[in-house]
Amino acid sequence: MATSSPRYRQIEEYLLDRITRGDYPVHHQIPPEEQLARDFGVSRMTANKAIRELVHQGYLVRQPGLGTFVTDRKAESSLLDVHNIAEEVRARGHAYTCDVIRCEAIQADDEVALRLGVRLDAQVFHTVLAHREDGRPIQLENRYVNPRWVPDYLATDFSRHTPNEVLVAACPISNIEHIVEAVTADPQTAAWLEIDTRLPCLRMTRRTWSGDHLISYARLTHPGDRYKLRSSLSKSSSP
Repeated sequence: MATSSPRYRQIEEYLLDRITRGDYPVHHQIPPEEQLARDFGVSRMTANKAIRELVHQGYLVRQPGLGTFVTDRKAESSLLDVHNIAEEVRARGHAYTCDVIRCEAIQADDEVALRLGVRLDAQVFHTVLAHREDGRPIQLENRYVNPRWVPDYLATDFSRHTPNEVLVAACPISNIEHIVEAVTADPQTAAWLEIDTRLPCLRMTRRTWSGDHLISYARLTHPGDRYKLRSSLSKSSSP
């Protein structure tokens, strides 16, 4: 005997259907919990659970004192943490793929030597990857790694494992540095991201440490119309 889905799922599916069909466009305010609870004959707690699920999935955003609104569903990353981009994409219910553009050992130029804390012309590992969500590039990752701390880095099959997975497994990350700026893409970057050179991009420069060891320096470029960065801080109860 088939069992019916939980009541909150029915509300969730109803809202998602209205969003995907365009009945509830971006920035549209959805009905309040009280109305959804009355319409579906459930408790307000059940309606709240359905909304929380869609907020977690990135379809809705709560505005305290105003209501709950449909988001633009751009890919999103936290500025305060380092996450596996493949997991982020799959958590949104989308397909993740990756183009491996460069995977090589090179000599560090002035910038890389300075950023990675190695000697000029020292050997470093270099990868360039285009991360895709449902087939569309959302991030170009240009990364340099100190071979001393991750000697097997270039042996990785990056079509199956992200650099984040490799680095975390080899050297648990203890500290990160992020610098974010608006940039325009050069022709090669635009080609890899499949965008027009006039489209603004977000570029995050990230350095990661494991203990006292500076292990990686990366430039992460995102098309401005496909990606957003998020920062969230909790207030401490202490003065």
